[in-house]
Amino acid sequence: MTAFEPVPSYYAASANPTPPRPALQGQVDADVCVIGAGYTGLSTALFLAEAGYKVVVLEAASVGWGASGRNGGQIVNSYSRDLDAIEKQASPGNLKLLAEMAFEGAQIIRQRVKDYAIDCDLKEGGVMAAITNQQLKHLETQQTLWQKYGYDQLDLLDAKGIRSVVDSERYVGGVLDHTGGHIHPLNLALGEAAALESLGGQIYEHSAVTQIKPGEPVELVTAQGSVKARFAVVAGNAYLGDLLPQLASKSMPCGTQVITTEPLSNEQAARLIPQDYCIEDCNYLLDYYRLSGDKRLIYGGGVVYGARDPADIERIIRPKMQKTFPELAKIKVDYAWTGNFLLTLSRLPQMGRIGSNIYYSQGCSGHGVTFTHVAGKSLALAIQGQAERFDAFASLPHYPFPGGRLFRVPFTAMGALYYNLRDRLGI
Repeated sequence: MTAFEPVPSYYAASANPTPPRPALQGQVDADVCVIGAGYTGLSTALFLAEAGYKVVVLEAASVGWGASGRNGGQIVNSYSRDLDAIEKQASPGNLKLLAEMAFEGAQIIRQRVKDYAIDCDLKEGGVMAAITNQQLKHLETQQTLWQKYGYDQLDLLDAKGIRSVVDSERYVGGVLDHTGGHIHPLNLALGEAAALESLGGQIYEHSAVTQIKPGEPVELVTAQGSVKARFAVVAGNAYLGDLLPQLASKSMPCGTQVITTEPLSNEQAARLIPQDYCIEDCNYLLDYYRLSGDKRLIYGGGVVYGARDPADIERIIRPKMQKTFPELAKIKVDYAWTGNFLLTLSRLPQMGRIGSNIYYSQGCSGHGVTFTHVAGKSLALAIQGQAERFDAFASLPHYPFPGGRLFRVPFTAMGALYYNLRDRLGI
């Protein structure tokens, strides 16, 4: 797939109507120029526009074309590495802020949907399902950890409880997160873009940034124009490329695969996932799935390090789906696609500043739906001079991958094989 080809996803096929947006032509001035019209960029831009800033967003493809419009659509709290890992790296003050923000992204999304009447099939409730007793013990520990930081919305599920929310024999238990949930991710991005434009923000599509010229103002150059701004926000994540090599060396694009079935019958959908929650298991290379608004099963899993597109996505994901739901062995798969997320070595997000006025956020490591909305608020507040949240994230160490960019894929894949083996052995 080339950089600007349409994505053959269920989300693209069922997206809400959206107006075409022009490519940037000539020079434009702004208070803030944002690179990337995914969740991070749109969230940042929307918070700034609400505060009265003149904001321009430059998107290489179209709104939500990257991970924001291709992901599993699951609203999951905390970070890819949980708060116990952050406890070892953050000062008490920063830890308090990071813990508060770990549960904020879901509420920001709900507020956006409410304030701007975004039609994105928002559903409440998410389940983390344990395949082994060891995983169930980990979930019990996680509940205690989150309670320590004031979050009391997790309910433990025993074997009978998990079967009441997902009709599969794979699981020994789990937890229900009441503030988890799921959305049509592309429609959320399109709705946030429309909200930004309603406040005077400008979005230019098919306007890849080819050069960033530091200075005051900073200048962002595209093929046919440029933007001069007081501040820039780099929010390209896995699709940033080599625009800023210092960021690329500390992260790695990874691909994940998703399939969507033909619509299930109402009876079948109500039996498989009765409360319409989203589900993810607790494996290192986890499976995640949910029902769409029109009762299709959206099922994802697997990781391709280095973000290569597999030749046969259905062949990779269908066995996982059938292991969870054997009765779907003969169901037709209508859509199959891949999308890239950005992995960091620590699996914690990276936020920082280059010079005095170029901000960035990247590396959600699989927890992007919620974190990107937290990042947007943190970046916007930092630009407004309230940097406490931003500084808490920026204080986390940013590690380069061992062996540099040449060896990051094989080293990471070897580590994943180790954890995958542990999952299989139940240790």
